[in-house]
Amino acid sequence: MMDNFTPGPFTDELRSAGIPDHLHDWLGEFGIGALVVKMGIRFLEMNPERTVATMPVEGNTQVAGILHGGAHVVLAETLGSFAAGMHAGAGRHALGIEVSATHHRAVAGGTVTGTCTAIHLGRTLATHEIVMTDEKGRRLSTARITNLLRDNEATNEG
Repeated sequence: MMDNFTPGPFTDELRSAGIPDHLHDWLGEFGIGALVVKMGIRFLEMNPERTVATMPVEGNTQVAGILHGGAHVVLAETLGSFAAGMHAGAGRHALGIEVSATHHRAVAGGTVTGTCTAIHLGRTLATHEIVMTDEKGRRLSTARITNLLRDNEATNEG
């Protein structure tokens, strides 16, 4: 386990993505994931009840030049999974078991903001709603994710 004073292999990645320093110990061993980096997701607010991040449209479009529907889902699943993981706490982890999305409006440029809000935070399940909006605040899509919360398996060493 790391501490917040010893830079880990992902320190620069975490800082670039906007991860608050107090979460570096939690994410420092694994980082935020290659897909999150590739999509350009940047976190603005992070807690189990509400997690907010932005993502550029540029580089995440489909052939018609609009934000790919899968990019909406990547942002939603990232936010919901991180929020559920924070809720799960030390010695536990979140596993996505269901995600769905409804697309309301297309966007061809700028930045998308995803706002993840807890619907249910229980001991074994966490469910979040994620609303993606454009720079004018118009709703682009609505997603929902449910994560199973499990204890980490003990390792046998020695």
